[in-house]
Amino acid sequence: MSPATPRSAGRPQDVEVPVDLRLVSPEGDAVALPVTLRYTSDDPFAVTVAFGTGADAGADVQWVFARELLLAGLDAASGDGDVRVWPAADGRPDTTCVALSSPDGRALLEASTSDLRAFVVRTLAVVPRGGESRCMDLDAEIGHLLTA
Repeated sequence: MSPATPRSAGRPQDVEVPVDLRLVSPEGDAVALPVTLRYTSDDPFAVTVAFGTGADAGADVQWVFARELLLAGLDAASGDGDVRVWPAADGRPDTTCVALSSPDGRALLEASTSDLRAFVVRTLAVVPRGGESRCMDLDAEIGHLLTA
């Protein structure tokens, strides 16, 4: 784990943590799947899960979803649609399930709850819950949307 980048005037703070997930097949077998969890104060509402493809880092497959969805899913089922997170219901106390769905397919992933919780705690140290809007330049975001 690398520590969060120190905050300097106007610079975003980032958290980037490698985590081993398990990709669960329809038959119930699991294959280790190393990913990187990322968070930046530049996008304070979101977390990114980057799946390495074996090519250069720019070729990673990334899923971006709400930090709040991940945080809520550590304790109870959370999410509708493409990303859902929930604690394993079969008595495994340190397992969180993550389901990803797209037009290209679906994936069921399992992660260590303690690893995910440690990541979320680090993101909350960068931007506390409820403080996300203070990290955003709303005028710049609106300008970007209007010029895109």
